[in-house]
Amino acid sequence: MRIVGVTACPTGVAHTFMAKKALENAAEKLGHSIKIETQGATGVENKLTKEDIESADVVILAIGIDIPNKDRFKGARVVEIPVATAMKSPETLIKKIEEKL
Repeated sequence: MRIVGVTACPTGVAHTFMAKKALENAAEKLGHSIKIETQGATGVENKLTKEDIESADVVILAIGIDIPNKDRFKGARVVEIPVATAMKSPETLIKKIEEKL
């Protein structure tokens, strides 16, 4: 499965990057490819391209804030969750997505 996503927390520091790492580790462990964009205090990093989004099986939005340009995910399979869920239960999340796809 090809996963893309965005992580963003209210302060844009620790939780944003912890969620990114947790999702990446879980996806790798479960044999999936993943690309995560972070929107934090340092701005947008690893920005998802139109091609990234169109080729993805699912988009995970692990966010605790309203993110700009959310409309770019229109037409994609989107799963929106709290940042804490991505940090605490990334494998469970990905396994549930696998079941639904």
